[in-house]
Amino acid sequence: MLYQAYQTHSDALEPMRWAAYAAAGMLEPGTLNLPWQRSLSALFQVSAFAALTHKRRPFAIRDVTVGRCVVPVREEAVLRTPFCTLVRFRKETGTPQPPVLLVAPISGHFATLLRDTVQAMVADHDVYITDWHNARDVPLAAGVFGFDDFVDHVIQFLTFLGPDAHLVAICQPCVGALAAVAVMAEDGHPAQPKSMCLMAGPIDTRINPTKVDEFALSRPIGWFERHLIGVVPQGCAGALRRVYPGFVQLCAFMAMNLERHMKSFQDLYNHLARGERDKAATIVEFYREYFAVMDLAADFYLETVQRIFHDHELPRKELRWRGRKVDCGAIRKTHLLTVEGDRDDICAVGQTLAAQDLCERLRPYMKRHYVQPGAGHYGVFAGRRWQTQVYPVVRDVIHAAA
Repeated sequence: MLYQAYQTHSDALEPMRWAAYAAAGMLEPGTLNLPWQRSLSALFQVSAFAALTHKRRPFAIRDVTVGRCVVPVREEAVLRTPFCTLVRFRKETGTPQPPVLLVAPISGHFATLLRDTVQAMVADHDVYITDWHNARDVPLAAGVFGFDDFVDHVIQFLTFLGPDAHLVAICQPCVGALAAVAVMAEDGHPAQPKSMCLMAGPIDTRINPTKVDEFALSRPIGWFERHLIGVVPQGCAGALRRVYPGFVQLCAFMAMNLERHMKSFQDLYNHLARGERDKAATIVEFYREYFAVMDLAADFYLETVQRIFHDHELPRKELRWRGRKVDCGAIRKTHLLTVEGDRDDICAVGQTLAAQDLCERLRPYMKRHYVQPGAGHYGVFAGRRWQTQVYPVVRDVIHAAA
């Protein structure tokens, strides 16, 4: 009933949102001479804007500067499964660049949340990204998608990229990505990556637990299944599929910083009322991406909570993939970089660092850890600190291992 109640409520509000859009459109900027007119227009615009969407927004990366040349960039789907599309940001530079698999999170938002990450990396690398599909759009006939299937996808994509590839995983995928590289290393797979960068990922959530970790441990897994899993309603391509709805995850994230989000919307209203459109546009752009939500397959969500947050299988060296024990100690050829933000309230300092100890047979010169001062969770892979301080470290490790 959870999903059905949300969908009914959303559908009921849709005419009101369109009416607000229409009313805002009637108040042209040139006619807003009185304060009350600007205030009324701002109210309509904020009311119309505050809505969720279940469609991925475009990356909109059209070109990049390589050296002194501006080079066109185009998105190209190079491999597709029912649950994910491997997207390449193709450009013609005339010079080969290191191929990089960027593993995006499956945590309620689309891969476009990593737009800043891609934008910084695409100048120096041949970037591919895992564009995970919204589970609400995946037909029931495609089958289930769990943690083991996630690891399968990483292995499949690295195999497609070949033996010169590098891997960058951000947030939740770090555990599955590390497991995939460990399996490939143990098998002597020719496409095991030359370097692996794990950024703000929950390798060991027993270290400096955050509110997210504490909530995951506060209830048995059965509670999560009973209260947070919904069924995709009729009318969607994935009708009847069991999912962890993206709107539930968004509500949880917003509740963690409710005052900050309320202030952002107040600031948006004030900027619009004062005609400060550039400042308003910055807030609008952030929330357009933030309000684009995707559902997670129920099996993947529940297994992630159980295996990563409840049972801590990876740091306890008990993680299994397809019934086979995962040995991170098998990794000997892949350079490792772990990155954390010292103000991360989702994945605290020390949790990603734990990967360094798990990869115990890597030589010291092949391992590096970096903590970004002043960075919260998103600041590790997006924004000014990412572009000017974190990314140069990632780039140096990739190019040193190439």
